[in-house]
Amino acid sequence: MKKEYFLKPGDTIGICAPSARFDLQKFNDGVQVIKDLGYRVTIPKEIFEKKRYLAGDDILRANVINQLFSDPEIDGIICARGGFGAMKLLNYLNWELIKKKPKIFIGFSDISSLLLSIVDKTGNIVIHGPTIVSLADAHEKTLEAFQNTIQGRLGEIEIQNGKIFKSGQCTGVLKGGNISTISHLLGTQFQPDFHNTILFLEDIGEPAYKIDRMLSQMKMAGMFKTIAGVITGSFEKCDNVDYIVEILLEIFQEYNIPVITGLNAGHGNVNLALPMGMDIKISIEKDIATQRETVKINWI
Repeated sequence: MKKEYFLKPGDTIGICAPSARFDLQKFNDGVQVIKDLGYRVTIPKEIFEKKRYLAGDDILRANVINQLFSDPEIDGIICARGGFGAMKLLNYLNWELIKKKPKIFIGFSDISSLLLSIVDKTGNIVIHGPTIVSLADAHEKTLEAFQNTIQGRLGEIEIQNGKIFKSGQCTGVLKGGNISTISHLLGTQFQPDFHNTILFLEDIGEPAYKIDRMLSQMKMAGMFKTIAGVITGSFEKCDNVDYIVEILLEIFQEYNIPVITGLNAGHGNVNLALPMGMDIKISIEKDIATQRETVKINWI
């Protein structure tokens, strides 16, 4: 991760609203969290526009992002919330500008379409992490990881209670995000490139059969043929969550790659900020005495 991506206290973070309209109280509370962490905040007036369930029309929402990337006074960008709408902006973003003026771009859930497209179109690093409204009542572990990650302090992550389908180690570029969002990029010019990727997956409110259907479609389209490994975050409020572990094994077992669950990232109580577009190494260590396996994630 290059130095120019890092933020430091006193830097200015601009807020965009690529997706759904947001609750004003949660928004204000989240902005205060950013300020309490030591950052200045710029809030474009356009993000308070409304069009149906969206925070304004598509071109307006895209232009806010373009303007924040072009503004030399803005050091990083965070999304107000997810929901739906981010993928509708992809054709209106100035990709050459975003490539030439790299800045930390932060969000998750529906924002996954922007995160993946920025990585693939520009090679820039992005942060899969909290939005403004989710920061409003974020767990202290979420806040700690958020602060450390946007400042470039990338420590080792351990997963002690996850499920491991294949021991060993793997290296690759961390990419991924919300399964539902990724599946709707299939067949478009913004379909993600998962070559040599350690694929991160999470979702919320989806029953197991829908998770199965979306992953099966992506598999049939060949999206998983050259991935290096899979690591999953939370599956919050997903029916038959025990089935999801079985589904993951069935989908990925033929590739003979590590598949690991249990990373605290996504829509769960803890949402660890993860830099995407960076190379990572996943290793699995077994304690001889207890026979317990621990997953360790390190940034390369």
